[in-house]
Amino acid sequence: MPRAASTAFFFVAAFAITSLALLAPVLAAVGVLAGEPTDYFAGAPIAIFGPTIAATWASAREGGRARVRALFSGLTAWRVRPRWYLLALSLPTLAYLPFRAAYELVPGVAPQPWLWLPGEPQYLIAAIMLPIGEEIGWRGYALPRLIARHGPVRASLRLGLLWALWHVPMLVSVGDSVSEMLIMLPYFLAGSILFTWLHQRTGGSLLLAVVLHVGAHLHNTSQAPHGDLVPLTLSTVGLVSLAAALLALDRGAWTPTVARAGAS
Repeated sequence: MPRAASTAFFFVAAFAITSLALLAPVLAAVGVLAGEPTDYFAGAPIAIFGPTIAATWASAREGGRARVRALFSGLTAWRVRPRWYLLALSLPTLAYLPFRAAYELVPGVAPQPWLWLPGEPQYLIAAIMLPIGEEIGWRGYALPRLIARHGPVRASLRLGLLWALWHVPMLVSVGDSVSEMLIMLPYFLAGSILFTWLHQRTGGSLLLAVVLHVGAHLHNTSQAPHGDLVPLTLSTVGLVSLAAALLALDRGAWTPTVARAGAS
C-alpha cells in the first residue's frame, strides 16, 4: 500500500475507533441518552488506545509483523542523552510558569494554583497510560510519514489539527465547553510543534515523545474546574510562545533531515 494511502487509513481508523468507543458517553453528554456520561465509559480504554490500535493495523497492512515490530521498537530506543529526558518531562511546566508568574502581577484577579499536579492515584496512572495510547500512533507512526511528505513544519500543523479534532469526543464526554475546545486548538497546534522539535532533535525518539506527553499530563491545567479558563489559557499562551521561539531560534530543527544531536 502506498505510504500516503496507509497514512490516510491510519487517521480514518484512529478517528473511527475512538469516536465509536465514546459514542455513548457523547450522546449522554448532549442529553440523547439517559444518565451521566461516566455511566458509559466502559469503552474509554479502547478510545484512549485508538491511535495505537490504528497504527498497529496500518503497519500490519504495510509490512506484516516486521513492520509492527519496527513501530513498537521506538519505545525501547532509550539511548538519548539524559538531559533530553529531563527537558521532555519539564517543558510543558516550564512553558506555563512564566505566564503564571505574570498573571500573579495583575491586580484584582482570582487566585490560582501554581501547578496542577495529579492528586489521586488514578490520575497518575492516566498520566502514563494516555501518552502511550496516543504517541505510538501520532509520533511513532504518523509524524515520520508526514515529515517525509510535507516537511517538519507543515507536518506539525497538519498533525496538530487532526490531533485536536481527535480529542473532541473526549472533551465533549467530560463536559468541556466550546470555549475550552477553542482554546485547545492553538494548544494542540503548538504542542504538535513542540513534539516535532523533540522528534527532530532526538533522532525520532518515540520514547521521548511519550515522556514529553507524560510531562504535559503531570501538569495538566484541564484539572481546573469547568468554566475556569485561566489555567488553560495561560498554558496555551505558554506553549504557543515556546513553539514560536523554537521555530524562530532553532531553524536547523525544521529541515527534513537534521543532525541527530541528542541520540548519543
